[in-house]
Amino acid sequence: MSQNNKLDKAALKQAVNNCLVKDRFRFNRDLQAILHLIKQEKPIDKKLAKLLQSIERSQQVLAQRKTELKLHYPESLPVSQKREKILEALSKHQVVIIAGETGSGKTTQLPKLCLELGLGQAGTIAHTQPRRLAARSVASRIAQELEVEMGQEVGCQVRFSDQTTERTRVKLMTDGILLAQTQHDKFLSEYDCIIIDEAHERSLNIDFLLGFLKQLLPKRPDLKVVITSATIDLTRFSEHFSNAPVIEVSGRTFPVEDRFRPLVRESEDDTDLTIQEGILHGLQELAEQDRIKQQAGDVLVFLPGEREIRECAEFLRKMTMHDKDLRNSQILPLYARLGVSEQGKIFSESVGRRIILATNVAETSLTVPGIRYVIDSGVARISRYSYRSKVQRLPVEAISQASANQRRGRCGRVADGICIRLYSEEDFLSRPAFTEPEIQRTNLAAVILQMISLKLGSISDFPFVDAPDPRFIKDGFNLLQELEAVSSSNKEGQFELTQLGRQMSRLPVEPRISRMLLQAKKQNALREVLIIASALSIQDPRERPADKKQAADQKHKELAHEESDFLSYVNLWDAFEEQRQELTNSQLRKWCQKHFVNYMRMREWRDVHKQLHILCREMDFVLNKEPASYENVHKSLLAGLLSHIAQKEEGAEYLGARQRKLQIFPASGLYKKRPKWIVAAELMETSRLYGRTVAKIDPQWLEQLAKPLLRKSYFEPHWSKKRGQVIAFEQTSLYGLIINPKRAIDFSRINMPEARNLFIQQGLVENNIELKSKFYKHNINLIAELAELEEKTRTRSYVVEDAVVAHFYDEHIPTDIASVISLYAWIKKPETDENILFLTKEYLLKQSEDSVTDALYPSYFNYQGISFPLAYAFSPGAKDDGVSMTVPASVLGQISIDQADWLVPGFIKEKCIAILKGLPKPLRKQLVPVPNTVDDFLHLANVGEGGLFPQLVNFLYSQYRIKIELEDLRSISLDDHFKMNYQVVDNDKVVGQGRDLMILREEFEGLGQAQATVLTDKEFDRTNITQWDFSKLPKVTERDLQGLKVRMFPMLIDQGGHVDMTLHADEDLAELSSRQGIIRLLRLSLAVQDKELRKELRLLDPVMPYAQGLAPKQEFYNDILDACYNLCMLSEDELPRTEQAFKQCLDNRSELFSTLVKIIDWLKRVLPLRHKVLKQMKGNTTIDRAYAYSDIKSQLNELFQPNFIIQTPWLYLKSYPRYLEGILYRLDKLQGQLQRDRLRISEVDEMRQLHQTGIKQLAIPYYANTELLGFYWLIQELRMSLFAQPLGTSEPVSSKRLRQRWNEIKMELSL
Repeated sequence: MSQNNKLDKAALKQAVNNCLVKDRFRFNRDLQAILHLIKQEKPIDKKLAKLLQSIERSQQVLAQRKTELKLHYPESLPVSQKREKILEALSKHQVVIIAGETGSGKTTQLPKLCLELGLGQAGTIAHTQPRRLAARSVASRIAQELEVEMGQEVGCQVRFSDQTTERTRVKLMTDGILLAQTQHDKFLSEYDCIIIDEAHERSLNIDFLLGFLKQLLPKRPDLKVVITSATIDLTRFSEHFSNAPVIEVSGRTFPVEDRFRPLVRESEDDTDLTIQEGILHGLQELAEQDRIKQQAGDVLVFLPGEREIRECAEFLRKMTMHDKDLRNSQILPLYARLGVSEQGKIFSESVGRRIILATNVAETSLTVPGIRYVIDSGVARISRYSYRSKVQRLPVEAISQASANQRRGRCGRVADGICIRLYSEEDFLSRPAFTEPEIQRTNLAAVILQMISLKLGSISDFPFVDAPDPRFIKDGFNLLQELEAVSSSNKEGQFELTQLGRQMSRLPVEPRISRMLLQAKKQNALREVLIIASALSIQDPRERPADKKQAADQKHKELAHEESDFLSYVNLWDAFEEQRQELTNSQLRKWCQKHFVNYMRMREWRDVHKQLHILCREMDFVLNKEPASYENVHKSLLAGLLSHIAQKEEGAEYLGARQRKLQIFPASGLYKKRPKWIVAAELMETSRLYGRTVAKIDPQWLEQLAKPLLRKSYFEPHWSKKRGQVIAFEQTSLYGLIINPKRAIDFSRINMPEARNLFIQQGLVENNIELKSKFYKHNINLIAELAELEEKTRTRSYVVEDAVVAHFYDEHIPTDIASVISLYAWIKKPETDENILFLTKEYLLKQSEDSVTDALYPSYFNYQGISFPLAYAFSPGAKDDGVSMTVPASVLGQISIDQADWLVPGFIKEKCIAILKGLPKPLRKQLVPVPNTVDDFLHLANVGEGGLFPQLVNFLYSQYRIKIELEDLRSISLDDHFKMNYQVVDNDKVVGQGRDLMILREEFEGLGQAQATVLTDKEFDRTNITQWDFSKLPKVTERDLQGLKVRMFPMLIDQGGHVDMTLHADEDLAELSSRQGIIRLLRLSLAVQDKELRKELRLLDPVMPYAQGLAPKQEFYNDILDACYNLCMLSEDELPRTEQAFKQCLDNRSELFSTLVKIIDWLKRVLPLRHKVLKQMKGNTTIDRAYAYSDIKSQLNELFQPNFIIQTPWLYLKSYPRYLEGILYRLDKLQGQLQRDRLRISEVDEMRQLHQTGIKQLAIPYYANTELLGFYWLIQELRMSLFAQPLGTSEPVSSKRLRQRWNEIKMELSL
């Protein structure tokens, strides 16, 4: 037809109306386009020809579909009796509700009634079933009744299997398939009649379809809808479809007897039964019934799940060996995921009674032939979604009355039936009438996604038969937000699809799985994830027969992945595909059987994979050619399973998202390994919450994948000197699980005002920043200079507070500066004047600093030519509060405590006031006003004439006749800042500090000597000296230590065959060691004479037995020779320090023999006396003498301590005979004077205690110090005065005299 001719519009429209319904809309659209071209006077030939060709093709198909079918209605079916009424209702009304009970024949006969009415020609009759199994069996049954080939006029489409052609007039399908078709055909234009069968099940798909159809019907007035159910709330469904007519069809053709046989017994004498025992009793009861009626019938047993079916089957098979009633029975399982071949056994003829153990799949649609009896356990696994725990649960629950009646309706179709219910009649009557709709007990994410995709409006406004719980709707949106499928729109409470969401809606799988596929494209892991996604969409193909569990586990383990159950699917797929390429179909089945893999499920897996692959290819997804890494695969999976993660706790427990406790399912390959973090494909609650199909994951992956969902908290914001910015620690968590516990981040990005405050306060004000800017250097120097005034004067009245400085910076630094980098960048700007950041003295000072002078607060403490740095701190309670002196450890022994007690001039007055205020009140009253008294004292005192405390003692006595002991004055408690703080340094680092100099000397003695060793130069660092080959041995030398001029003491060390030279920090110890070293050099210089002297020691042989208990003989002889050289050649006061002085000592060699004889004679007198003392104290000692003997032994140990001959000056050695005779006198007079002797011991012990205190404070042997040595021998003389007065003393002594002498020593030694 040319465009110049008139187009016959009416004819074309009539032609379009005579086409298939599914083509009419498209053809009308094309016709309108052609008419528009005509108006524009454009050519239409090609488009018109194409349209006419399409119309012709559609009309040919329609003609084929008008072929008459053999419609026959079995008279035995109740629905046949209502044929006319149903046809009339269908012709007059758009929606008809058929309420037919089980056995009425509605499922198979309604499609034929629609065909008789002329439906199913221009369009297809859609007939939905809740389950695939039912859809296949019903399609086969209808095709058989119409005497047509299955897949032609009657077809079936389930999941990805489509057995339909253009000639198909009745199409059986699952309700999910019809729902999926709404995505690409909003008007369902392929169909002219839709039968929603078994609507009473109220599955999610059924409820959504009912709501969708309610919206669609006004737009499709030609569409007929039939709603059928065995048990239904008629009023509700009728009202939902605008009071649609309801036709009720009776169901049972034979009566059914109800027998209630509860498992729980009422009598205490009876025992409760298990479900398996109850079923066995029921079968035995039915067998008895068969014997009475002399006819057998099959039994349908309803159980809650597959596991219960397997356990019951195993139990009954064992019983068949012993129970004659079961001997010829065939036990068959029936559940939705059963293999096709296994399902076939249900419908095939068999010999003997069949006992069919089924789930609720047998409640509806699926009619098992030959069923005469039903045993109803009364329970089923009902899927429930918990909005609190966010998991799908499968609890075993009691079924509703409607479900129970459905089960009852399965019998009584071939003869009189019996329904044995394993619960009481009261229990039955108390149950709810109908099963709760699935839409009110499941997650709605998939429905919501589809609704938004189809633009069906808000889910809350959608015309559901029963509106879902708003909490479930919210959870559905939450899941879609988790998957990034939807985002909030501008309108409150409204959501719109994201780009990801639009792509997800095109994939006919769960939203979680579609999200995995989209992420897999991004991670280049589509091949592996496509395999896993399709596996998760079917039942696990791996089988584990009850009688071959171990063998099955072993075979499955061969293909298992160590860290991921998901990759175990990939391994299984690869192994199966490899075998499929090489083996025949029969061999492949054997391979599956050998590896305990269900062949039919593997085929289903491949079908699902194929369809998903096609869809992905249509969406331009490309499979990765190289194997994807473990990380990329599991990142893809995680994208859809973010709320299915879990972290290991104790034992087998895991803490999942939202604080859920769960365990890995025991069948998992990771059950025993239990990695720290896992992701699960499914969280299912049965007896407890289990994670099924799990894998090990790295929690760091979650931070990349779950950014919008991460909850971030920030803590401990603080200034970081190293990073030059304010940082805080960020903690990220996902659904309550801590992903990253602590990560440092730039706090200014989180809270700029607070970060800026911290930058100013902790960085600039607190001087904790690395900044090279001029203003900062100027400011810190100025603040440090002025802050020292406060430390010295111990007042905070000079410098302004930190808050004022912070306010200064806050006023002058821009509000977007919070780091060193940003501050530098601002300063470098041409318009920035850095001078505005310079602080001034006038700004910082509160008052004049004229009163603070270096004279009052010096920077150094000068003593014996050494200047020790001083530091001031006003920090009450701190270790360095007050004045701190920096002292190297090696110089601790050289500091005078007396001098340090004076502190600094600025502190001394306050210190003296504190001392006087610490006196007892009677004394203190004599000194008021105390400040004036202190002024008088300071006027008379002289720092160079002794310590503060001794001068204060003298002042108080001379001016006020107040007599106070020095020790009492020292013991007055003073605040720490009135005592010098000594900071011991090593390598410019403070290693310790304190205010007790004696304790510090003892603590750092080793470090002091180590420093002295470091200071030893070549002049004094010598070893293996055998003669005086050095110029001199000075008593003291100065060295530079850490910026200080320190005094060190050269000394010689006797090493036996030679002498070493070094420096020591202690003068007394250096003097003592050098004396022994010089003696060694003298003996080495006079080797010949020394040898001859040793020979003379034989003169001691007669008395050597009396030396028992002293040093070994040779050591004792060596000490005698040392003492001989010391007495003969060396002065008690001064050692030879030069070579010439040493040689002068050698000039005395001629007197060595006479000196030795003198010592030997002395020993011949002393050793027998010692022996006599010991002999008198031998034997049994009475208790009253033990105390005296103990004191005498202590005295002998002191007199005859190791090396006593060389360490004791000859002046005191000469008194030994007198001391020993004094002991003998004491022993002789001891009887009768024991009490007096004990009192005298107490007097001696008091003096000894004072002496030991001094030794401890100086940390040197008593013989190394002249004062301590002299006091020791005074104690020996005191013993003579107390215990042997007739023998006399070398000088007048008494306890009082010794106390006075000790006070003098304390002042001299600053103890």
